[in-house]
Amino acid sequence: MMLETVAAVPGMVGGMLLHLKSLRKFQQSGGWIKALLEEAENERMHLMTMVELVKPKWYERLLVLTVQGVFFNAFFVLYMLSPKLAHRIVGYLEEEAIHSYTEYLKDIESGAIENVAAPAIAIDYWRLPKDARLKEVITVIRADEAHHRDVNHFASVRYSFCGKGIERRACSSWLSLRLHVVDREDSLKGSCLMQT
Repeated sequence: MMLETVAAVPGMVGGMLLHLKSLRKFQQSGGWIKALLEEAENERMHLMTMVELVKPKWYERLLVLTVQGVFFNAFFVLYMLSPKLAHRIVGYLEEEAIHSYTEYLKDIESGAIENVAAPAIAIDYWRLPKDARLKEVITVIRADEAHHRDVNHFASVRYSFCGKGIERRACSSWLSLRLHVVDREDSLKGSCLMQT
């Protein structure tokens, strides 16, 4: 759960700073603002799902507040200094999240963690069947993390804030960079589709 409390911060920080830069320079973002803010919202839904499953105590919530405050400010400074480095780090953090969720799935499959009914918030958000179980929820969350990893690694290579906003080659590669649309069946297989 702790990882999910900070996972929404990078998208929000990146989206916010790019939004302000776009306003300041009167430039389009090529869809990056929307992509980053949608990533932040998706990560928030991961957290809301985990909260339903874990039911954190008051001191855990206080710890979350502290960790989030420190991470937000540190990531803000990092993003101001080097957006490319910030996205690369997020890409690696997403890789770690994929690994963690893969281990979580192994524990569910082995019986070490009970495969309980999926929380209603997860069923609604990911449009899962009404009888979905924890395994399906963790599988779609892992697919989301794989997509976030790909977007952030792409951003670290192609994303430029050097006076012109997004580099022309990035805009031509993903004309308006739309976040993926994941069919339920594809996300259950762990794959993500990106629309260009």
